[in-house]
Amino acid sequence: MANDIKTALVLCTGNSARSIMGEALINHLGAGHWRGVSAGSHPTGRINPFALQALAAAGILPPSAPRSKRWDEFARADAAPIDLVITVCDNAANEACPRFPGAARTVHMPFPDPAALDGTDAEKLLAFQSVLADMQPKFVAVLKE
Repeated sequence: MANDIKTALVLCTGNSARSIMGEALINHLGAGHWRGVSAGSHPTGRINPFALQALAAAGILPPSAPRSKRWDEFARADAAPIDLVITVCDNAANEACPRFPGAARTVHMPFPDPAALDGTDAEKLLAFQSVLADMQPKFVAVLKE
């Protein structure tokens, strides 16, 4: 039932890479039980194309209509309740987060920023794929808690 589906909000600073991959990963791993959404404290306004390429290479559907958005969207009084907040970068974890309706649990899982890598396109894609691979077992574990 739709009422049994919990919502996990994945936070990062720019909401262009790690949090987008985390959102897609939650939707993939938690299908029927968890719904993933993502946001940032200072969104870049665009999705990093390497994040979408890494998801595609792993056979994970990207978020539907992905967009880089501010976390305030999920803190409004009329926003859907959030059951789990996952911060995936140290910057977002150290910022004063807004209060999210229903936020029962917060987990910090820092991952290196693959968007910060300078290199060839192949090296950049490999960095994104590596972060996504590191995220998978940690997200599986936290969704089971």
